[in-house]
Amino acid sequence: MPRPTPELPASPGSPPGLSAAREGSDGDDLGERERYILRLYVAGMTPRSARAVENVRAFCEKHLEGRYDLQVIDVYQQPALARSEQLLAAPTLIKKLPLPLRRLIGDMSNEDRVLVGLDLVPRT
Repeated sequence: MPRPTPELPASPGSPPGLSAAREGSDGDDLGERERYILRLYVAGMTPRSARAVENVRAFCEKHLEGRYDLQVIDVYQQPALARSEQLLAAPTLIKKLPLPLRRLIGDMSNEDRVLVGLDLVPRT
């Protein structure tokens, strides 16, 4: 099971205070499997935000083990990022890669909806 690494800057030149928990980065050769770049925007550590973080991490470990990067961003600590993404609600999960970009709003408790939203299963 991959271990989360310590918090790291999201990217060179990112705003101060932004951190990214790099999960699922165990160095395995992933071959043809696509790597998922996900950002979860939360509004503080409310019960709904905590539930969303827990649900997304559990979902990623179950369905994307070893092939995802997850950033959890608090919109109160990083309001400029929330504005740049034009967020309307939190929690919001944004799938940056693989394309197409997808946005899911809510606590991510409906696994079937998340699977469809991330294009892991076809829409019916």
